[in-house]
Amino acid sequence: MGKTALLDRTFPDFNYVSLDDAQNAEAAESRPGEFLSNHQTPLILDEIQYAPALLRHLKVYVDKRRDQRGLFLLTGSQSFPLMQAVSESLAGRAEVVPMLSLSATEWAECNELKSRFSFPELLWRGGYPGLWSDPDALPSRDRWYQGYMATYLERDVRNMLNVSSLRDFERFLRACAIRNGQLLNMSEMGRDVGISPSAARQWLGVLHASGQVALLEPYHRNLGKRLVKTPKLYFTDTGLASWLCGFQSAQALAGSAQAGAFWENHVICQWLRWRDWHLPSTGLWFWRDRVNNEVDLVIERDAKLHPVECKRTERPNLSDLKGIRAFKEFYGESATGSAWIACQTNSTFDVAAGVTAISGWKTWSLE
Repeated sequence: MGKTALLDRTFPDFNYVSLDDAQNAEAAESRPGEFLSNHQTPLILDEIQYAPALLRHLKVYVDKRRDQRGLFLLTGSQSFPLMQAVSESLAGRAEVVPMLSLSATEWAECNELKSRFSFPELLWRGGYPGLWSDPDALPSRDRWYQGYMATYLERDVRNMLNVSSLRDFERFLRACAIRNGQLLNMSEMGRDVGISPSAARQWLGVLHASGQVALLEPYHRNLGKRLVKTPKLYFTDTGLASWLCGFQSAQALAGSAQAGAFWENHVICQWLRWRDWHLPSTGLWFWRDRVNNEVDLVIERDAKLHPVECKRTERPNLSDLKGIRAFKEFYGESATGSAWIACQTNSTFDVAAGVTAISGWKTWSLE
């Protein structure tokens, strides 16, 4: 409902058709010309993945009207098959904007939510709009994710993969959640779940393609022989990861050994949302050398590298600067811009020259 409500409110003058409706989907698939003639543009086509054949006809329709822009807004919740069809039919004719769950900034702009619930509650509960749509009667988190999991497994995964055991796939999801914020090790993950590394790699690819997880690649500039090259795994929504890990409350998550990894996950995925919406060319990386000096997030923008450490504390100190100092020494002061420690402070302050502590609940200006 999040993307649909957003488009409906942002583009109230657009006509709307949901292809989640079987009758609409059948008409769009079998009689695309007639379908398009029956619906006036500008038009929102919701859940376009249920009528992939329509995309070829949209290409013809758009090509005949090259002087017009914004004729169609397409949404889809199965990004892998959808993007495959878009790349084949609408290459060069469409802009793609990934839509993840609510960012902390969006959540906080609802004063009723911010006044009644804490940011740690958002970290634990997650940012799916359906979990927050009625502040006076929040749905059961556990039941909501149980339903989401059943729908995702039954409808989406079976359409993308030949999964012989849904139980194994669910165990794989939980294994991923436990490794949230860690370097990927397919052999270890496959062994723990009881599947082959190739199957683990294939299943992870589906999670990534469907927007459930994000992979943060290591940064290097032809000096990569001294750096690790394995990506780190994060969930695009911390609520799903916390549910898969079995945390029953925000307090339980905050008191766990994984609290630091979840905080890191949160900060990185806020920047992932910012990049997708505002400046897709922005590079997001992590950095680690062979002696385990590490920077959790490197933001590459305007030919500068901005190192960010994620620390789950209100008052970071000089010992928290080890990774940033190693990074600056490795690449040089001329290549690095502002450095930050994303922590749980409510105020911004300097930790050392060139390194600023700032609230990591939301994104901030790099200037």
